[in-house]
Amino acid sequence: MAGRLLLLFIVVPLVETWLLIEVGSRIGALATIGLIILTAIIGSQLVRIQGFRTVQEIQAHQQRGEAPALPLLEGAALLIAGITLLTPGFLTDALGFALLVPALRRRLAVNLLRRAVVMTPDGNAGPGPTRRPGDDRTIEGDYRRDE
Repeated sequence: MAGRLLLLFIVVPLVETWLLIEVGSRIGALATIGLIILTAIIGSQLVRIQGFRTVQEIQAHQQRGEAPALPLLEGAALLIAGITLLTPGFLTDALGFALLVPALRRRLAVNLLRRAVVMTPDGNAGPGPTRRPGDDRTIEGDYRRDE
């Protein structure tokens, strides 16, 4: 975990600074600043549009009585995309635009769901969702609560 934080807070800003200096020396400072502002504007609009679609998908899942886990994770990925697109730099912009690709975002969300651990009401932990779409088997039975 410490290595990841080191990467996030030290290495990424250093790489971003180096990239900004390199691009600025080739195309000029004003063009570099304009490019950074342009990617922020375009990225924020794309995040807004895809965010509305994701909210609609979450609502559709809820209306059908399904858990909206996948759309919620995609929404979280869109939030990260928005943050990285508003952060000045070309490396973070590349990450942000990559997260705007729906197929990549969905694949990341599915992989994250596969690694999820679900807590049951009795406090036991188990693997993520094992129920498959169309698996509507109901097991009838009686129970009693012993106290």
